[in-house]
Amino acid sequence: MALSSFDFLSVKPYTPPSWASHLHPLPSHIFSLAHLPTPIHRWNLPNLPANTEVWLKILQRDDLSGMQLSGNKVRKLEFLMADAIAQGADSVITIGGIQSNHCRATAVAAKYLNLDPFLILRTSKLLVDQDPGLIGNLLVERFVGAHLQLISKEEYAQIGSVTLTNILKEKLIKEGRKPYVIPVGGSNSVGTWGYIESVREIEQQIQSGTSNVKFDDIVVACGSGGTIAGLSLGSSLSTLKARVHAFSVCDDPDYFHDFVQGLLDGLKAGVNSRDIVHIQNAKGLGYAMNTSEELKFVKEVAEATGVVLDPVYSGKAAYAMLKDMNENPKKWEGRKILFKHTGGLLGLYDKVDQLASFVGNWQKMDVNESIPRQDGTGKMF
Repeated sequence: MALSSFDFLSVKPYTPPSWASHLHPLPSHIFSLAHLPTPIHRWNLPNLPANTEVWLKILQRDDLSGMQLSGNKVRKLEFLMADAIAQGADSVITIGGIQSNHCRATAVAAKYLNLDPFLILRTSKLLVDQDPGLIGNLLVERFVGAHLQLISKEEYAQIGSVTLTNILKEKLIKEGRKPYVIPVGGSNSVGTWGYIESVREIEQQIQSGTSNVKFDDIVVACGSGGTIAGLSLGSSLSTLKARVHAFSVCDDPDYFHDFVQGLLDGLKAGVNSRDIVHIQNAKGLGYAMNTSEELKFVKEVAEATGVVLDPVYSGKAAYAMLKDMNENPKKWEGRKILFKHTGGLLGLYDKVDQLASFVGNWQKMDVNESIPRQDGTGKMF
């Protein structure tokens, strides 16, 4: 007998913000996954330009949702999963890297709705025939029973993500299944609504006095394009009017401007992506690859502020943002900046070998055996 879904998770009718009601197609339903709103608070980063303030908004609270369903992908999945249910799907297919936060979140969200998740994961040619292991996102995916299909980076580049998901879709249809395909990162016109809606959340927080700050800029990492499409469109249409700065962690700015333009055109938005979002390159060595300087920065931010950044997305974006502030301080002086933390902390577990040299701070406690015993509450033996 199948277990029932959680009662507090429901698909319900959706009413878009009034300033976005002209977009098309409008989603009719939303699947309530996220714990919202998430708070906005001052982020005391060191070495900022004069009179510059950086504020932080974590896009999905790991402490409320559980690490298994966290990060920016959840907001897209609220609309994508509702669409899957509306289309009568019994399974979902998506695709991404071997440590994809999106694939992990999709697998968990699918299980909440009693849908069967199928994940196509890109990995090294040397590892494609081996058990992928249980590190980070893989542990959660396999724990919830997702079906994993491994593909080499070379095959992925040659065939493309759309063709790969279609191949698996046709296979499942022949088996009598009703699969719903979610693209890389959940970044299509449906998923984009997750970040149009997130702008309404920020707008309401400012209007209610929860966050009594008028932001000049929004800074966010960019890995598949859907997040920045929704944020930049929402900000430009709403009363927020903050300029969106995206730091791309893969591909290049021209690619993302063109991709975002496709999403905007799909919504009949009638705007040019280059007019509403500024994209800078922050991929460094490549997607999900880090220099020692980047990882050391992530560690230093955690130690100085208590905010843990993931190394693949927000870590690279924050590193590039502060580097740009250092190189071009006049550009940022006096600005009030909202940095959107996109989550994905499970990605840190894939970097433990590289991080080992940065995290010391341990030693055996020196205790004299002659000290008399005194019990506290409970016995841990």
